[in-house]
Amino acid sequence: MARSGVLLLPFTASSVGVARRRLIAELISAGIFEGSARDAALVLSELISNALRHASPLPGAKVKVAWILRRDSVEVAVSDGGGRTVPELAQPTASSVGGRGLGIVARLSRHWGVRSGDGEMTVWAELPAPHGGRARPGRAGLDDAAALQGAASDALARPRKPGRLRRLARGWGAAGVVPRASAFT
Repeated sequence: MARSGVLLLPFTASSVGVARRRLIAELISAGIFEGSARDAALVLSELISNALRHASPLPGAKVKVAWILRRDSVEVAVSDGGGRTVPELAQPTASSVGGRGLGIVARLSRHWGVRSGDGEMTVWAELPAPHGGRARPGRAGLDDAAALQGAASDALARPRKPGRLRRLARGWGAAGVVPRASAFT
């Protein structure tokens, strides 16, 4: 059975953390391994950050964040008002200040892509979401802020392994985009 969520958030940097915490809480409550939940949250953070930096807001100065959890995957999507360019994978040099976000998205996801229409641009990514973590059915009710905060704090409390981003960086050159239809079409 698929679980999903949609958030319409202010077009501000503080929305990145709100969306990340909600997604982590939902995935952990569904029994998704913590590492996979963190990967999905990192991808979602990158997509929202790119929207804030390169696009216009939706009407009402909003950004739309959505996810759908399936049997073995989670798809995350971020919709904005579009920008001057279409998101594409960059090949930054070692001295480049930016341009690595979609490389992280490509490396962590099975597929990712861009869809536009009706005044919106949506960037989506599908990631593996293996089950096996401890499900917390009573802790992540989406209306219960205390439960969300507790689950998100649990998930974020452990430090990341320092070599992980370096390993991701080595794989960016080989990462490619595989076109596929999004579940949000």
